[in-house]
Amino acid sequence: MAIPTRGQRRHIVTFETPGDPVPDGEGGFSYTWTSLTPAGWYVSVRPATARDAEAALAGTLITHVSHVVTGDYHPGVTTGARMVFNGQVYEVTSAIDDDARGITMTLVADLQS
Repeated sequence: MAIPTRGQRRHIVTFETPGDPVPDGEGGFSYTWTSLTPAGWYVSVRPATARDAEAALAGTLITHVSHVVTGDYHPGVTTGARMVFNGQVYEVTSAIDDDARGITMTLVADLQS
């Protein structure tokens, strides 16, 4: 599958990373999510197919793949990040630097329930 061009990146999303853990008073921790800079990120978002899962995640056991996201590379977008798109939160389950040069990246994101 070809990488979408910049003109095909019509979706605006926000990527967030967790801050420092804060005790929740019940023995666990919670996180405050912080938006990466820039806050709005133009990407291509599309539902994933079984073929996408096989191609992007070869050798990895994945139980569910929701969406494939492609955009400009950002070093802060990792599997610890999440994506907010149309008011819904997606967990980034895979982040791949497409050409290992830090130009574009492809993510696999799963809608959080």
